[in-house]
Amino acid sequence: MGVYEFEGRIPKIGEGTFVFETATVVGDVTIGKDVYIGPGAVVRGDYGKIIIGDRTSIEENVVIHARPGDQTVIGNDVTLGHGCVIHNCTIGDLAVIGMGSVVTDFSVIGRWGVVAEGAVVKINGVVEEKTIVAGIPAKPIKKIDDEFKKTWLDFKAIYPDLAHRYPKGLKRLDRTP
Repeated sequence: MGVYEFEGRIPKIGEGTFVFETATVVGDVTIGKDVYIGPGAVVRGDYGKIIIGDRTSIEENVVIHARPGDQTVIGNDVTLGHGCVIHNCTIGDLAVIGMGSVVTDFSVIGRWGVVAEGAVVKINGVVEEKTIVAGIPAKPIKKIDDEFKKTWLDFKAIYPDLAHRYPKGLKRLDRTP
């Protein structure tokens, strides 16, 4: 895996976390337990700080960064969909950030906040708890209900499970022993 110290800043990676070998983790990054970091993801704490909670899924090609001297904080049980960009913001527990979406500087996503695929949460944006936002710029479209939560709790269990299965079951085939 591509985990790098940068100018004395050393990533801390929690027990049971899986970082795919083509993902990159640099610098002042703290990652919780049972986190999945997929191929091509970049978690760059080179001049800002990144904090990621437990059981979060960081899917393929996600980019996480922070401004100089600032931080990005991602809670527990968060789903970061394929190809999203997370920059200098705070994402609450159980949030879902859809594929290809952008959450940018000083934005706050509340607990169970949902950013739809391709949406852009602009600077200083706020997504209230249990609210789905969509569009550019992202605007509220509805509240989530108990059925949504149950479905997503089932989905959210998949990636921590993969974090435990990958080290045992992944076999590279393009190299000779």
